[in-house]
This record gives sequence, structure tokens and C-alpha cells, in this order.
Amino acid sequence: MQVVDSHIHLWDLKTHRYPWLDNPGVSFVGDARDLKHDYLLDDLLDEAGEIEVLRLVHVEANHDPADPVEETRWLQSIADRDGARGMPNAIVAAVDLSAPNAPALLEAHASFANTRGIRQILNVHHDKLFDYVGRHFMREPQWREHFALLRRHDLSFDLQLYPSQMEEAAALARAHADTLFIVNHAGMFVDRNSVTGYRAWREGMRTLAACPNIAVKISGLAMFDHRWTVESLRPYVLETIDTFGVERAMFASNFPVDRLFGSYTDLWRAYAAIVADASDAEKEALFRGNAQRCYRI
Repeated sequence: MQVVDSHIHLWDLKTHRYPWLDNPGVSFVGDARDLKHDYLLDDLLDEAGEIEVLRLVHVEANHDPADPVEETRWLQSIADRDGARGMPNAIVAAVDLSAPNAPALLEAHASFANTRGIRQILNVHHDKLFDYVGRHFMREPQWREHFALLRRHDLSFDLQLYPSQMEEAAALARAHADTLFIVNHAGMFVDRNSVTGYRAWREGMRTLAACPNIAVKISGLAMFDHRWTVESLRPYVLETIDTFGVERAMFASNFPVDRLFGSYTDLWRAYAAIVADASDAEKEALFRGNAQRCYRI
């Protein structure tokens, strides 16, 4: 089975700092204490087993915010040493677009050959258990001003948010129709224990999908379903594909975070089982082609 994994994280705790791993704890996404160890390219490829990983997209791993460019520099050095494979083949870097130095950081990230996009986590939730940032960045004038600079550097935006924020994100996407947005983790449906929660996710995803410049990654589902099975993942996978269409959806592992709840091979086999009756062309798009196109790898 060949895949292009469009969402992975690497970290080296010996040489770099990741504040969230200084004193990790337990949250709704799992026990981060089990992640406090180096996770390098060879570790991921060793875990892949029978899954043939053709290309990798690295998404910023909450590196030290005092020097986010150092993460990109390190990842590019790994890719340069990796020879013909050049992994990670695409880098989605971190920038706080609300910060005064955001323009300089965007320019610095863009100077590296494998940089393809930016992610700034936007998740805001009324329940403190789920809240990441406590600020509505998309409503801040300076954040929006700096967001407009992504197009200058030909950078996409990895969109990590909750359903309650999707309408605002769709408005942002319409205002920046020449920037590609890629929704992370199938829209992070955390309010799944109520009819209103399901409706908010479903309608929010449809609102995002109405924007032709928004794609979606089917990833991170295990963060919200720690005892997942093929059948428990199936409705979220199929609803997401149906909403965005096969041409704008892609599978990803979110490793090593989702490693807390299953193996790399089991996850990809689950995706394959869910879309087993899709055509060869549809499988090519979901497992490889869309990720290659969106991240230009």
C-alpha cells in the first residue's frame, strides 16, 4: 500500500525545545507524557512497516515560539540529507500572524526549499478542556493584515479550528480566494455527544466546502475516539469525503500523536477498508494524488 502522508510531526528533544513537552500532561487528545521522547524520520519510517510512504508533509510541532524558523531550518537539513527521497518533502511552518514580526518570519520560512505553507492553531472553545488559544485570531485586524502576505510567498494555510469557527473561516477563504486552505483533522469534531454538536460540524464542513479553495485532511480522528474501530471512524470519513468530494480530501496519519491509540499500519488499513469500494482513481486521489497536488510535491 502506497501513501503520501500529509500530516506528521517530528521532534528532537535533545537539540530543540517544544514547550508543550516540557511538562506534558493528560488532555482530551491523550496522555502527552507518552510523547516525551525523540521522534525522528527513521522512527516513523520504521513504524510504517508494510505501508510504503512515498512522501511526507511535516506540520509544525509547536516548536519554541521564540524561534519558529529554527524548526524549519532543522527540517530542511533533514530533507537535504535524505537524498533522493527528500523527506519531509513539504514543510508547513509556524507563524503567529498577530505578531509584529510575522512578515519577517514568513519571508524567512519561505526561503527554505521545502516550505509550502503555514499553520497557526486557531481552536477556541467555550469549554476550557477543548480551548487551545483563547483568542479569536481571525477577528484581529493585524492578524488579517499579515494573513494576506501568504499569497506573496505562495504559501497555503493549514486550518485547525472547531466547527463553531467554520463560518468565519469560510469568510476568510472567500476574501483570499487565491490562497489554498487545508482543514486539519476533518474539522476537529469534539462536540459529538449531542444532536446540535453533530449538526454544527456537518453544516460547518459544508460551509467550508462551498469555497473552492478549501481542501480537507482526514486525520487526527483517534484524538477524539481513543478506542476507535473501522466502524466508529467510517461515518466521519465518508461524511467528510462526501462533503468535500474525492478531489479535495486526503488521508493523513497525524503521527506520532495518533500513535497513542493505534499503529501506523492499522490506521492506514482502516482508511483502506472504509473506501474499499471506491474506484482506483478515487483511491489514488485520497491516498496520494491530492496531497501531492495541494502541497506541490
